[in-house]
Amino acid sequence: MTLRFPIRLKHLLSAAHLALGAIFLTSAVPVAQAQSGYPTKPIRVIVPFAAGGVADITIRIVAEKLGDNLGQRLVIENMPGAGGVVAARAVLSSQPDGYTLALLSNGTAVSVPLFKSLPFDPVKNFAPISSIGFFDFIVGTNANSQHKTLADVIKFARDNPGKLNVGTISVGSTQNLSAELLKSTAGINFQIVPYRGTPEVIVGLLREDIDVMIDNYVGMKSALQDGKMRPVGTTGESRSVILKDVPTMIEGGVKGYDVVSWNALFAPSGTPPEAIARLNAGLREVLAMPDVKQKLLDLGIEAKASSPEELKARLVDDIAKWTAVIDKAGIPKQ
Repeated sequence: MTLRFPIRLKHLLSAAHLALGAIFLTSAVPVAQAQSGYPTKPIRVIVPFAAGGVADITIRIVAEKLGDNLGQRLVIENMPGAGGVVAARAVLSSQPDGYTLALLSNGTAVSVPLFKSLPFDPVKNFAPISSIGFFDFIVGTNANSQHKTLADVIKFARDNPGKLNVGTISVGSTQNLSAELLKSTAGINFQIVPYRGTPEVIVGLLREDIDVMIDNYVGMKSALQDGKMRPVGTTGESRSVILKDVPTMIEGGVKGYDVVSWNALFAPSGTPPEAIARLNAGLREVLAMPDVKQKLLDLGIEAKASSPEELKARLVDDIAKWTAVIDKAGIPKQ
């Protein structure tokens, strides 16, 4: 016997089937999203510096927490050499899928005008994710020096053109360019003495081979704590979060002087926006953690996230800034 349903009952059964199907699809969507959502495997972070340096330690501190946040491990790969070109090539030759990232710094902005040509354009070829931290430099003198304040340093340089010796690490480094910027901003003339590394600069200062040095906090920390060196100024627009009693260069009379270094995460251009957004959100949470902030502060770094747009603007502005400094100083392109 064939059962016949009234038309209304047929419609009700069809509606019920549709409702059940809708419930199934609705419940299945989060599962599908969870299965295909970024990230689903470990992420490589290419670092253009040797292991053990400030940048390397910084990203390892952040990577551990970010990995927990993302649910996937971040694998750090150090690729120093050629002014960051080796690392950049490794990142840009990878798929733009969010699984290979680059730790870049203001050194990347310096490289653009410093090198005759680069095999990449950092603005066009990299997608900014977020800044990680910022740090300024310290202008220091020997604790026994007659230059007890920044005003003393500036006055001596003005009264004795070319006789003040300022030590920095290698030509083209941000420290070295900070000294060049000081010349032009303050309108003074002095000799810049380049050394291979920070330890050599400190030895030169303590031996009184040089009168002043410019470097980051972590490199000068021991000499400062031992009282062998006197900080007379910091290079940022506002006072250092570590040396709050030390005036800025601006406060010391060098108007318009502002040098702040940074490090940040970038991805190859073309990386999916959802991956960029997920990484940015994760970094914001990690960099707000008190233990992460303190560990970075111990390195002289102020933890601070940014939007991708803010990071891009910082990169563009720094390229313009250091291009002008390098051109004015007549530093030969490498």
